[in-house]
Amino acid sequence: MPVRLLKTVSGKSETPLPSHLQKEDLKHLQEGFDHTNKYFKGVVVLSYPLMKLGDGTDFFKVVLQDLDNWISRNNSINILLYGKMAEDCAKVTRHGDTFAVAGFKVAKSPTAREDGRHGCHLEVSEEAGSTIYIYTVSSTVSETASVSVAPKYVYTPLNRLKDGTVVNLYGVVKFFKPPYVSKGTDYCSVVTLVDPSNVKLTCTLFNGNLDFLPKIYKVGDIVRFHRIKIREYNGQMQGITSAGFASLTFDGTVGAPVVPRTSSKVYTFMDEEQKIIEELRVWADSNLCIFGPAAKLAGVQPMIFFDLTCQLVGKAKVDGSSFLLKVWDGTKCPYPTWKVPVEARDLEGEKTLLHQLRNLTVDILVYDNHVQLAKSLKIGSFLRIYSIHTKQASSDKDDVSCIEFHLHGGTCYGRGIGVLPETNPDVKELKVFLGSVDLADSQNMESMSSLELDSTDLESHLQRCQELSVTVLTDHQDLKDTELKTILNSRAPQQYRIRAKLRTYEPQKLYQCIKLHCSKCNSLWEVPGGDDFDLILQGSAVTAPNLELHNTSWYDSVMWTTEDQKQRKITIHFVKHDEMVQQPEDTLIMIEGGTLKEIWKLTKRFKCVIPVRSTEDDLELLDLSAPFLLQGNIKYYGCMRCSTPKPIECLSSIAAEQQPSWEPTEIARVLGIEPLQYVFVMKFTLVDGTGTLNAYLFDYEKFFQIPASEILTNNFLQQKMQMTMNTLCPPGRKLDDLPWLECFIKSYNVRDVMKQQVYYQIFDTTVAEDVV
Repeated sequence: MPVRLLKTVSGKSETPLPSHLQKEDLKHLQEGFDHTNKYFKGVVVLSYPLMKLGDGTDFFKVVLQDLDNWISRNNSINILLYGKMAEDCAKVTRHGDTFAVAGFKVAKSPTAREDGRHGCHLEVSEEAGSTIYIYTVSSTVSETASVSVAPKYVYTPLNRLKDGTVVNLYGVVKFFKPPYVSKGTDYCSVVTLVDPSNVKLTCTLFNGNLDFLPKIYKVGDIVRFHRIKIREYNGQMQGITSAGFASLTFDGTVGAPVVPRTSSKVYTFMDEEQKIIEELRVWADSNLCIFGPAAKLAGVQPMIFFDLTCQLVGKAKVDGSSFLLKVWDGTKCPYPTWKVPVEARDLEGEKTLLHQLRNLTVDILVYDNHVQLAKSLKIGSFLRIYSIHTKQASSDKDDVSCIEFHLHGGTCYGRGIGVLPETNPDVKELKVFLGSVDLADSQNMESMSSLELDSTDLESHLQRCQELSVTVLTDHQDLKDTELKTILNSRAPQQYRIRAKLRTYEPQKLYQCIKLHCSKCNSLWEVPGGDDFDLILQGSAVTAPNLELHNTSWYDSVMWTTEDQKQRKITIHFVKHDEMVQQPEDTLIMIEGGTLKEIWKLTKRFKCVIPVRSTEDDLELLDLSAPFLLQGNIKYYGCMRCSTPKPIECLSSIAAEQQPSWEPTEIARVLGIEPLQYVFVMKFTLVDGTGTLNAYLFDYEKFFQIPASEILTNNFLQQKMQMTMNTLCPPGRKLDDLPWLECFIKSYNVRDVMKQQVYYQIFDTTVAEDVV
C-alpha cells in the first residue's frame, strides 16, 4: 500500500527501506532531474486539514523539514498528496513524525516567496506510484519506559540565547495573542516570555494544526519550549518554530497542581523540572504585574476593555465581517445591554435555555479575523474572550444607557478567543457557580412587563406607547415645544423644539445619503465608486517603480512581477519603527502597482495602506479623487480644493515617534491633506397637524448612533439603519399611526442670486436606543 507505517525501537526502524532507494538531499531536489530511485526524508513540522479540490479529489499538504540541516534558512519543503494517499495519510499524520517520500514528482512551488520554503514542492499520489513511509514509535514501549530512558534536557536562560541556535527553554508569559489565522492557512500565536534573568523574548509560532500551538490561557502561565529556533533581529533575540518544536504549558499560580497542557500523547517531564516551575511561579508572583481572574459581567462598566470567562449558549451569523456570540457567566450586567437583531431561525442554541437565560446573557459581536474561529465554537463550550470592548450606545445619556460588547478585529492587546477545557480550574469554578444560579430569580426581573393586562389596561398601554417619542433630545431641555406653523411664520435664524411625525424622507435608497464633507470650505462631495478607484490604480501602474526610492532609512521595500500576461510590477514599502518592521496589525505600508482587489486584501492584514507612485525624487500620493489612505474597510479622501499634498517623506516624522499611532487625521496633517468626513445628508418632511416643514439631517454618527464612515462597507449596519428608518417612518402606515419624533431644529438663511431662502436643520437629537 502507498502509505506504510514503519515501527522504530530505540530510534531504529524494524523494517529497512527498499534497497534500490537512495536518500536525496534537499538541495538536490530540482525540476528536470531524475529522482526515480530516490527518497527524501524529513520531520513533519506543519500539516493542513484534509480538503477536496474542485473536481472532488482529496488533497492533503504537509511540510517536511530536513533532518540533516535544521539551521539553514530554506530547510523545509511542501509535500502535496492527492487522492486515496491524501486521505490515508491525513488519518495517521502527527506533528513531529518522520516521513520518507519516494516516487515523487518535483514541481516549482508557487508559494515559495510567501512561505520561505524550498523553491520546489513534491507531488505524490497512488496513481503515480508514490510511497510514503511514516516512522512510528513501537507500541511495545510504554510511555513510562520512554520517560525513564529519556535524555536529560538542558534549558537555556533567556539572557544566554544566541543567534542561529535551536534551544530548550522555560519562561513566564508576560504577553500573548491567542492563535489566529495568519496570512496563509497556518495558525499563528505570539508569546512574550520573561525569566529571572530579566530578559524578554518574543516568540512567533506557526502551525497548520491549532492543537499543536501552546495552550496559553492567561498572563503568568509558564511554558516549556523544546527545539525553538533563535534568531537575532536588530539586536534583539526572537524565537520561531523549527523542526520538532514542542511545548508544554503550566498554570503559573503558586500552589496550583503541576499538570502540563499539551496535545502530544508522548512527552518527557523530569522530576527536577517541577522544581523549575515552582521557582518560576514564586519569582513571577513577586516580580510581574499579573492580572487577577477575568472580570465578571456584574462588574463591567462602559468604555473599558476586559477579559471574560464565560459559557457559550448561542451564536449566529450577522454579516460577512461580524458574528454574534451569546454568553453568560451567571452574573447580571448592571446596565441594559444591546441585543443584536438576528432572525430566530439563524440563532443556534437550545431555544428553551436561551429563553431562560435571556436576562443573564449578553451579546458579543466579534469581527473580521475572529469570525472564522467564532463559527467553529460549540454551543456549551467554555471560553475566555480577551480584550472585549464595552461601548456606550449613547454618550449623552445618564447611567441608564445601554452598552454594547465588541471584540474588534486584529490582534492588538491580545484580542482573541480561547476555548478552555473543562479541566481548567477557572472552568470548574464557573460550572459550580452556574449550577447555583436560581433562574427563577432572573425571570422575576421582568415580572412587571410580563403581567397580564385586562382590555382597559392594554388599551391605555398602547396609547401611551403611541405618545412616546422614538427620538431623544440630548441638550437644550429648557426649550418648549413650538408648532410648525409658528416656525414657518418666524424669521431666521432661531432654534426650536418640535414634536412631529416623519411623513417621508429622501433619499429612499439609504446608501445614497452618505456624502463626503470638508469642514474647511464646507463643500459636499459624492463618495467615489470602486470602479473609479480601480481605473486610477490601473493608470498609476503604467509608471514603473523607481528602484532608487527603495529601502530607505524609514521603510523597507519588496518588489515582484506578477505571473499574468500583463507582467505588472508590484512594490510594497513597509514603514519601520526603531529600524524594525512592526507586527502587521501595527504597520503602515505603501503600495505601487496594486489592483483594488490586492489592496483590499492588504487592508485585512495591515493597519494602514497608502497607494503611491514613483517620481524621480520621491514617492507621491495618487490623484486626490482616489483615497489617500485605507484602514480596515474605510477609504479616506482629501478635499481637492483645500489640500496641498506634501512628499511621502513627511510620514517619517510619525514613524520616528515613540509610539506611532498612524491615525488618519495625523497622517492627513503631515501629508498636507484636508480630510473629508463621511456624513449622513437626508431631507425629512415633518408634519404636526399645523403645518409641513422640510428639515435637513446633517450628521456624522450622533443621530443614528452609527458612524457614517462604516455604513457603506457593513451590511449589518445598513440593515440596522433601514430598520431604524422603518420604525421612524413605517411604510404603508396612515399618518395617524406614525410615531412621534421630538427634535431640535434650527432655521438659517441662504442667499442665492435671486432671493434669500430659509432652511431648517435637525440637531442635538438621536434615535432612542430601543429603536436601534
